Amino acid sequence: MAKEIMNPKEAAEYLGISKPTLYKLIKNGEIPAKKIGKQWRIAKAMLDEIVRGGSQDEAR
Repeated sequence: MAKEIMNPKEAAEYLGISKPTLYKLIKNGEIPAKKIGKQWRIAKAMLDEIVRGGSQDEAR
């Protein structure tokens, strides 16, 4: 079963970018993420959308 929610390390590896770059994209709002307690979580579906070249905002 594929993992639907990723931590920053997994998300960065999935996108082929560094963790600092991922955090920068999260801070800039380019990658939607939720902070649960002290840890960030990113939905794989959102990363897939980014990889495909779109975002939810563009679809609206």
